[in-house]
Amino acid sequence: MKIKKYLVAAFAACFAFNTAQADEGMWLLQLMKQQNSIDMMKKAGLKLEADEIYNPEGVSLKDAVGIFGGGCTGEIISPEGLILTNHHCGYSAIQQHSSVEHDYLKDGFWAMTREQEIPTPGLQFRFVHRIVDITDLVNAKIQSGETDEVKAMTNRFLNQLAKAELAKSDLNGKPGIEVRALPFYAGNKFYLFYYKVYSDVRMVAAPPSSVGKFGGETDNWMWPRHTGDFSMFRIYADKNGEPAKYSADNVPLKTPKYLSISIKGLTDGDYAMIMGFPGSTSRYLTVSEVKSRMEAENEPRINIRGARLAVLREVMEASDKVRIQYASKFAQSSNYWKNSIGMNKAILDNDVLGTKAEIEKQFIEFAKGKPEYEGVVEKINAAAEAEQPVLRQLMYFNEAFMRAIEFRTSNRIMKNLEKALEEKNDSLKEASLAELQQNFKTLHNKDYDHEVDRKVAKAVIAAYAEYIPAEQRPAIYDIINKEFKGDINAYVDDLYDNSIVASQANLEKFMKKPTLKAIKNDPATRYIRAIGEKYHDIMKTGQQLETTELEHKAFIRGLGEMKQPVPSYPDANFTMRLTYGNVKSYSPKDGVRYNYFTTTDGILEKEDPTSSEFVVPAKLKELILNKDFGRYAMADGSMPVCFLTTNDITGGNSGSPVINGEGHLIGTAFDGNWESLSGDINFDNDLQRCIALDIRYVLFILEKLGGCQHLIDEMTIIE
Repeated sequence: MKIKKYLVAAFAACFAFNTAQADEGMWLLQLMKQQNSIDMMKKAGLKLEADEIYNPEGVSLKDAVGIFGGGCTGEIISPEGLILTNHHCGYSAIQQHSSVEHDYLKDGFWAMTREQEIPTPGLQFRFVHRIVDITDLVNAKIQSGETDEVKAMTNRFLNQLAKAELAKSDLNGKPGIEVRALPFYAGNKFYLFYYKVYSDVRMVAAPPSSVGKFGGETDNWMWPRHTGDFSMFRIYADKNGEPAKYSADNVPLKTPKYLSISIKGLTDGDYAMIMGFPGSTSRYLTVSEVKSRMEAENEPRINIRGARLAVLREVMEASDKVRIQYASKFAQSSNYWKNSIGMNKAILDNDVLGTKAEIEKQFIEFAKGKPEYEGVVEKINAAAEAEQPVLRQLMYFNEAFMRAIEFRTSNRIMKNLEKALEEKNDSLKEASLAELQQNFKTLHNKDYDHEVDRKVAKAVIAAYAEYIPAEQRPAIYDIINKEFKGDINAYVDDLYDNSIVASQANLEKFMKKPTLKAIKNDPATRYIRAIGEKYHDIMKTGQQLETTELEHKAFIRGLGEMKQPVPSYPDANFTMRLTYGNVKSYSPKDGVRYNYFTTTDGILEKEDPTSSEFVVPAKLKELILNKDFGRYAMADGSMPVCFLTTNDITGGNSGSPVINGEGHLIGTAFDGNWESLSGDINFDNDLQRCIALDIRYVLFILEKLGGCQHLIDEMTIIE
């Protein structure tokens, strides 16, 4: 059931695939030879052999690419573990190390020696160590009755299976090894992934946000683009090259493969491929499911995040301290807020609903006389229509009370305290009070401002009420109406002033004399219990709806048969994929012709000292005006910044290497274009573009603005 999956895994995508045309396709590396995709890539301009890209028995390009943090891609660009990724991928790490005294977000950071590279607790880099096809194993367990088709696709079953397979593997007990099993093609295939995880990752270089986020929200998802979206980190390991926790004795990782860099330049039509970890696509949804995406998912995200972001913009502009505290939160929230706006617009502009209706019509015709496929589309549509109002309610609830508002207490701790006081259980009481203190510290962390969150709560609780009818709201609205005469602001002030966990003074007062009455009357406890009850109600309703896992599995299998002999690729699920295409300009439907690259001239054209989004650092402006670009300039003396390709990417591909036909790095992917934001649902062969940062601009900024010649010298650069 989607409702349950959404809460557990941020609404995991339905697995589907679409007809492979032009440069569409997020291809599995392990199927390149089987699907003959290497031949298609060579026709597009690839000069490499399949084993040079992915070789399960040896070293290949695959070994220079990995997962950066929890949701991006990074690539190794030197023999000493130097990572290149996007600035927005490294943003939370840059923010983690920033303060008013050391504002790396505003001023940038350049480590001039290895000793200056900053350890970043919590940041990890994962290499794909091994990929194993376990489809036969899973099917055997289904046939034996050990599991069924639906349970075989659940996280619980696959996690248990992965652990069991690791226990039998030669990798069991090896440092840093993690394993994950996942379904593909809606459960028609299964793969097991072994990852080698390095946890000592240090910050090396980051341009100021006026470079790394140039254009801000205004330019996000837009072309032409002039954003220097990069940052650099380094992997450290023990003296044997194995993963290890941070230690002063650790050394830079000697990687078996790293990407050499080409600064020869680009022309329209050049081959380009991207290797990375696209997060989630839903390339086949029925018409009803697309409508649900628009109305039950995107609209709640747009409306609630819009209310929160309006508050954050104001308070961040007024205080450097708050700006640093909330920089990462704001960026994460605003990215898919704007994406949702663009997706809904693109679905209508590009007639995605009409395209999906035509696919349904073709499949229904194909399914005639095939019992395993007849009625599948109709069942999926009916389930989506029944689920939409519940999903909409859940999305509004989740965006408001689980994402936007941070202030809360722990109902579990409070229940244990109540039990301890009722039963006069001193040991449970002391343990619960200790937990409550830790809960308070976790809540009031360095990136939380109680007064900012108060303002967010006022705006969001009011916005939620605009879209959700009274009978579907949590019981806090009954409290607001009965005890505060409908005054949301007064309710929030009571919550943020008088709760046990609202301040250190309130907590200490309660700790001295904890009572049942104090817990019962605590505003935060009443709040979290009302929220919990509403969550339970929504989930209970959702669990009564019909599921369509088997229908989707049959649909994907049937679609694959219908397409033969054209190969199919599974939807993105944050596993390693390869997409190939070409450098290419485009013309949106408004008739404008966009070139395939931008230059630093555009930076000066966009400069606006009155806007924080379009500030140009004085030193960078001087370099541009003097055309002091060194060997990184184009033949006409101008300096490239970004370029376009036809590669098929999505979230998770941020930071992915853009590689030319010879296997050399030419840029890093960081965005998609506004006109094709419906691409996660339907690939548009005319409009779909990947926005990439030209590696020459990265090196120019690194050398000329950052003064990091030592990092340039560490790379292999082909002129």
